[in-house]
Amino acid sequence: MSQTQIQYHLTRFNTSASKLSQCPEDMGAEVAFAGRSNAGKSSAINTLTNAKLARTSKTPGRTQLINFFDTNVENVRIVDLPGYGYAKVPIAMKEHWQKHLDDYLQNRDCLRGVVLMVDIRHPMKEFDQMMINWCIEAEMPLHILLTKADKLKKGPAQNAVLKLKRDLDAQNNPRLSIQAFSALKKTGVEQLRDHLNGWLLAEADYEEDGE
Repeated sequence: MSQTQIQYHLTRFNTSASKLSQCPEDMGAEVAFAGRSNAGKSSAINTLTNAKLARTSKTPGRTQLINFFDTNVENVRIVDLPGYGYAKVPIAMKEHWQKHLDDYLQNRDCLRGVVLMVDIRHPMKEFDQMMINWCIEAEMPLHILLTKADKLKKGPAQNAVLKLKRDLDAQNNPRLSIQAFSALKKTGVEQLRDHLNGWLLAEADYEEDGE
């Protein structure tokens, strides 16, 4: 049995890519964080790793590249995808992001799952549903983080999780899971780490056992 463990606080920046050909070698395992530009994606990554890895800004939409971060486990990465839906950038730039995001999601063989950030206070938008539909069609595991849970009291936050679970149960997708999360209060951090470990360490264990 492998003793491999991800020490998330040891995660470090690797590189940024504007297109698939600039990404690190397609090997190992990685998990991609996606979400609308104001959904708290960068804050979630920084809380997960207990470091200021992803750039946060009061101006949503500053993440314009695919950013790769290496964990302490060889060839196991966390990926920060460009945010969408709010950024005040030229349409041509948005189209560029969309093209290369699609390229990454469809052609990155080492992608093991997507973590989708959704603000717990607001209904899912078109981009959120698009990501869910893509993951279902691609049979890609999807974990939804209902972020900014500290903005709601405990009862309403739990109700929001249950409501989304009911809404998505109709899709009958065993690869889809949901949790509440707060970067400010660090609510749900261990649950998120456990979920990522299930995706990422299966690959590491397989490689180690095969040696």
